[in-house]
Amino acid sequence: MSEKQAEISERVQDLEIMVAHQAQTIEELSEELRRAFETLERMQRTLKSLGHRFDALEEVATPGPESTKPPHY
Repeated sequence: MSEKQAEISERVQDLEIMVAHQAQTIEELSEELRRAFETLERMQRTLKSLGHRFDALEEVATPGPESTKPPHY
């Protein structure tokens, strides 16, 4: 094998290693992104539930208008 071919072969091997590392990094980032979206969805559901609970408590705690007629009627 000539010197030039050996150099090209080494460069190709280095590129293959780099691509393999990048592919692994992409997989790791993809998994992390999936977990982040799951967390976000869970937090959105919790926030919605808490909003409903707050609305229900507010209805109970806030006095409504009296339904009796004033005494002058």
